[in-house]
Amino acid sequence: MKVELDEPKCVASGQCVVAAPDVFDQRDEGGVAILLEEQPGAELLDDVREAVAVCPAAAIRLVER
Repeated sequence: MKVELDEPKCVASGQCVVAAPDVFDQRDEGGVAILLEEQPGAELLDDVREAVAVCPAAAIRLVER
């Protein structure tokens, strides 16, 4: 799986960090999300799906291969 983050769409809610802290973080300035792991392991799949679901800006996309 591959995670895509559309940073310009991010509204800095931090929900992705709460749902998947091993995959996302936030910038100190402005709080925009940062993608830590573009291709996280299968053990993080549920967390990433949760982050996609709770993102209020729909800025996260999961591409499953």
